[in-house]
Amino acid sequence: MLKKIGRLFVIKTRLEACLIIYALGVGAMARGMAYLDHYPGIGGKLLLVACSGSVFLAGAKIFDCLRYEQAAAEAAKQAS
Repeated sequence: MLKKIGRLFVIKTRLEACLIIYALGVGAMARGMAYLDHYPGIGGKLLLVACSGSVFLAGAKIFDCLRYEQAAAEAAKQAS
C-alpha cells in the first residue's frame, strides 16, 4: 500500500516535470513580488532575481534527473 502512495510522488514524464516547474515558478514569482514590496530598491530586485534563478536551477536538475532515470531504466531493461 505504501508503494502505491509513494508512486504518486515520483516524476515519470516530462509533462509532469513541466507542471512542477511551472508551479515552482509561480510560487517563486509571488515570493519575489512580496520581496519587492518589503524591500524597495535594488535589494528587492536582487531577491526577485534570486527567486527566479532558483527555479531555473531546480528545473534543470529535474530534467537532468528525469533523463538519467529513464536511461538507467532502459539500460536495466536491455540487460535483463
